[in-house]
Amino acid sequence: MTTSPVFRTARTLARGLLIGLLTAAFLAPFYLMLRNSLMDARGLTAPEWTWWPSTMHFENFTALFDDPSVSMGPALGNSLLIAAVTAPVSTLLASAAGYALARIPVPGRGAMLGLVVATLMIPGSVTFVPTFVVVGSMGGVNTLWGIIAPGLFNPFAVLLFRNFYLQFPSEIEDAGRIDGLGWLGIYRRVALPSSGAMLASLGALSFIESWNSFLWPLVIGQDPSAWTAQIALSTFLTSQTINLPGLFAGAVVTITPLVVMFLVAQRHIVEGIATSGLKG
Repeated sequence: MTTSPVFRTARTLARGLLIGLLTAAFLAPFYLMLRNSLMDARGLTAPEWTWWPSTMHFENFTALFDDPSVSMGPALGNSLLIAAVTAPVSTLLASAAGYALARIPVPGRGAMLGLVVATLMIPGSVTFVPTFVVVGSMGGVNTLWGIIAPGLFNPFAVLLFRNFYLQFPSEIEDAGRIDGLGWLGIYRRVALPSSGAMLASLGALSFIESWNSFLWPLVIGQDPSAWTAQIALSTFLTSQTINLPGLFAGAVVTITPLVVMFLVAQRHIVEGIATSGLKG
C-alpha cells in the first residue's frame, strides 16, 4: 500500500517539528545559563522577562577568578587533575578485570563475578561512612588522592567489559597463543587494542562522572586547597551569600569541559555501548 505525497509531507513535517521541540527543550537550560551569566544581579531579579541582556556583563567571568573568597582557578585545576587521573585508571582497571572474568578460567571466577554484581546492589549511602573511615585513617582527608582513590573501582564498567570480551573472537586469542603469548600478553597486545571504542566511551563517562562528583569531594576536601570546581561553585549560593551572576558564570565555566568532552566522544560513547553486549 502506497502513501500519498501529502501524507508523506505531513509526516516529515511532524517529525521535524517533534525533533525541533525536543532539541529546544534540550538546549533551553544552556540558553538560560548563558543568558543569566551575562546579566547583573538587578537584571536577574527583575520581574519582567528579557530574552537577552541589553548590556552583556562579561566582567562576571573575570570577577569569578578575581574573587578572593572563592579559589575558582585552583578548584578547576583540581577537578581537571582528578578527572584526568580517574578516567584512564578506572577504565584500564575495569578492562583488565572484565577480561579476567570473561576469559581466564580460574577457580572461583563465578563467585568473583557474583561479588562484583553484588556491589551494584549496595546503596552508596551504606558504604559512604566506612569508605570515609578507611580513607581518613590513611591520611586522605584534604588530599587529592583521597578524592581519587574510591572512584578508581567501577563494577558497572567491569560488567560492560566482561560482556564485550565474551564476544571477542577466540580464534584471535588462539593465534596469539601460537605466537607464545600468555594471558597477560594476549590481553595487552590483542584484546586491549581491540577494545578502543569501549575504552573511549567508558573513559569519557568516567571523566564526566568524576567532574560532576560533589558529595565525596565535599566531605574529604574540607580545606579550600582541596576544593573541586563543584564545591567552589556551591559557595556562590549559601545562607550568608547570594551571588547569582557569579553562580551562573561559574556554571558556564564548569560545564564547558563536559560539553567539549561529550562532543568529542559522543560517537565513541554510542559505539561502545552498542558493542558492550547489552540488548535493548
